[in-house]
Amino acid sequence: MEQLGVPYEEVMTWSTDGFYRETAEKVAYRKEEGCAVVEMECAALAAVAQLRGVIWGELLFTADSLADLDNYDQRDWGAEAFEKALELCLEIVSHM
Repeated sequence: MEQLGVPYEEVMTWSTDGFYRETAEKVAYRKEEGCAVVEMECAALAAVAQLRGVIWGELLFTADSLADLDNYDQRDWGAEAFEKALELCLEIVSHM
């Protein structure tokens, strides 16, 4: 990411596949733990990679935001970032 001049931030994530389980109380609890984001695939994919003994990585980007529960920001489900994220991942993999 640094070699490509792409700004990034390393953060702790909360991974869950439970729709509608991101209650205000759980969001507050996870923030207190130090989590900056919640996503739905990372833990499951990491577990499968570990089981299969393969190298795995994931690039997370914002699709929507629960940072302000009173003013939900859908952010177009990240559609504007899909192509750029794919290009970035392909570039990173090509240097491995």
